[in-house]
Amino acid sequence: MRFRCNESTQKFGITRRHSRDKVEGRGMTHVFRPMHWHLGCVSGLQIISMGKTNGLEVAMKTGCAAILLSLLALGLPGSAYGQGSFFEGKTITLIQGRRPGGLGDMRVRALIQFITKHVPGNPAIVTEYMPGGGGRKLANHLYNAAGKDGLTIGNIGAGFVANAVLGEPGVDYDIDELMYLGSGNSKTSYVLVTKKESGFKNLGMLKASPGLKVGALSVGHDIYINARLFSWLMGLPDPVFISGYSGPELDLALMKGEVQARVTNPASLVQRNPEWLEKDMMNYHAIIEIPKGYRFEHSAFKSLPTLESFAKNTKEKNVLAMFRNFRLVGSPYILPPGVPKDRAVILREAFRKALSDPALPKEWTKMTGEEMAPLLPDEQADAIKEIPRDRETIEVFKTIAGAGPLPPR
Repeated sequence: MRFRCNESTQKFGITRRHSRDKVEGRGMTHVFRPMHWHLGCVSGLQIISMGKTNGLEVAMKTGCAAILLSLLALGLPGSAYGQGSFFEGKTITLIQGRRPGGLGDMRVRALIQFITKHVPGNPAIVTEYMPGGGGRKLANHLYNAAGKDGLTIGNIGAGFVANAVLGEPGVDYDIDELMYLGSGNSKTSYVLVTKKESGFKNLGMLKASPGLKVGALSVGHDIYINARLFSWLMGLPDPVFISGYSGPELDLALMKGEVQARVTNPASLVQRNPEWLEKDMMNYHAIIEIPKGYRFEHSAFKSLPTLESFAKNTKEKNVLAMFRNFRLVGSPYILPPGVPKDRAVILREAFRKALSDPALPKEWTKMTGEEMAPLLPDEQADAIKEIPRDRETIEVFKTIAGAGPLPPR
């Protein structure tokens, strides 16, 4: 790149210096100092330094002021720095719609340092928790009460999308007005698990046991919907659903015999309870693949029948397809409606870069025990728009997602 300086053309080199500090804070907090850009010139312009101060410190010889204007007009680092400077010295609050300690929390913790890295100005990030209503409590907060300055971001399980599409009570938000930033998880699978000591060796034994106690998270959570969907399509007679657990609490309840079955994510199982596989402590009965053909790689799950194999008709297949589309959106990172467009654009781009960072997959696997399956911001927004919303499928699925009896088959 060349510029005219004192009526002679000079060539400039651009170098960057990086430094970063880690500081303590609530949750996991990282602070990265912004880059300093230095442009050198053989004659005419001695140095332009873009640091943490407001504006630019410029030392130049007479006649070079036009260079600064050219840099800004061309949208070089000075321009980008000006846009991102809002976030410098600020703290972003990232609120999770879950209790701490489960797989969802580990996913957020794996990504958080990369968000800090890629948001211009490298703000600190603190995490808070707001569980309740299958994500509805946090979604309502983001839509109606959260600050609209770009400093509040939510992360919610996919159940909050289903609750809105199905018109469940307690929904006071519009999923088409929230701003989506992507997700680190979209591909997944779920399996129905029973403890070997309980004696349910196969589907026939499950179907011969009316009143099976099936544990789940809160009503509307995707684990709750999974438990109901498996029970319905597999034809379990009069199952009793015991909800309100966190993920780790439900694992403990299964081990203690408080519940007899649960649906779980195999990656979560490996991360929290590797001994279940190592010591062959569980029976696994069926699997749902999201998307079709994807299942967590382990010999315990390789030969399991798919949940599709239990669907008898088009209605049941459509209900299963709706759930799959709900789950494909992952666990969205969300901005409240009304965030200024320029800040929303900056954050969407930062999340796109964070989710595409080549260093993230290793950290993700270390923290979660699963492979990354990112969904980028635009892909996520499109996936939500494309969720089927026909009345018959909604009504059946709504019954499954609710607290009443399962629909007849």
